[in-house]
Amino acid sequence: MNLEEQFRSASERVKALGDQSNETLLELYALYKQATAGDASGTRPGMFDPVGRAKFDAWSEKKGMSPEEAMRAYVDLVDRLAGGA
Repeated sequence: MNLEEQFRSASERVKALGDQSNETLLELYALYKQATAGDASGTRPGMFDPVGRAKFDAWSEKKGMSPEEAMRAYVDLVDRLAGGA
């Protein structure tokens, strides 16, 4: 299975993981966004949108990471969370 297939599989398997910490959810979100959309763009949400702001900040921390690196990191994290690594 190539990297893109592994990534698609991991993005399906993540739905079955159950409850995760906010930190883990933000990491999964940031890696997914970096892999699929590249570096964060747009305006950082304001203080009245703390969830949107946290998500934007987590994604912004991945700036410069290639889509392939983000896919690998996402797959590895899902594998660890699923007990496969």
